[in-house]
Amino acid sequence: MSFLVFLSGAIVISLSGVLAPGPVTAVTIGKGNDSPHSGAWIAVGHGIVEFPLMILLALGIGQFLASAWLKTTLGILGGLFLIFMAISLLRGIGRQAVNSSSYSGSPVLAGILLTLGSPFFFVWWATIGAALILQSWAFGLIGFVVLCISHWLCDFLWGYFLSAISYAGGQFFGRRFQQVVFAACGSALLVFGGWFLYNAAAPLLA
Repeated sequence: MSFLVFLSGAIVISLSGVLAPGPVTAVTIGKGNDSPHSGAWIAVGHGIVEFPLMILLALGIGQFLASAWLKTTLGILGGLFLIFMAISLLRGIGRQAVNSSSYSGSPVLAGILLTLGSPFFFVWWATIGAALILQSWAFGLIGFVVLCISHWLCDFLWGYFLSAISYAGGQFFGRRFQQVVFAACGSALLVFGGWFLYNAAAPLLA
């Protein structure tokens, strides 16, 4: 298999995860009302967690990341964090000035916390991601580095696109558009938070 064939497949696999709606998508759209660059900064926060993780996976800690106790712990903490963000966001809808910074801090911090609080992120890297990293080593250190950068660029470009679209819509349609977007994002975060908690608690209640 040539490197270009491998890289093309890796990018497609990466995009399948990046483009899937989730908490990061909801927060990126919400933060986009403040700045068209918010998605890029969220991706930076995501990368602060993701790049070291990819290096650790290359060193062989995939089994640890897939452990049941870690998934449960991350699921509970991540679910509570998402519900907190959702409630704060929904409470801010009725304010005279709709501002997403009141519910998630800086975009970089949001990217870090959302990434750390997602058990599915770690499971993805412990399974699919670990397999991609293993394949990348067939092309040496350059193959691994190019894989890491290409994967993160998918997050960066998609996040930037989402926040830019959200910002443009807010500027054009005004406060009503922002309220609708915040209501949708806040509701989505409530659902995701509840889903995280349910999946984390289910093994404990069985």
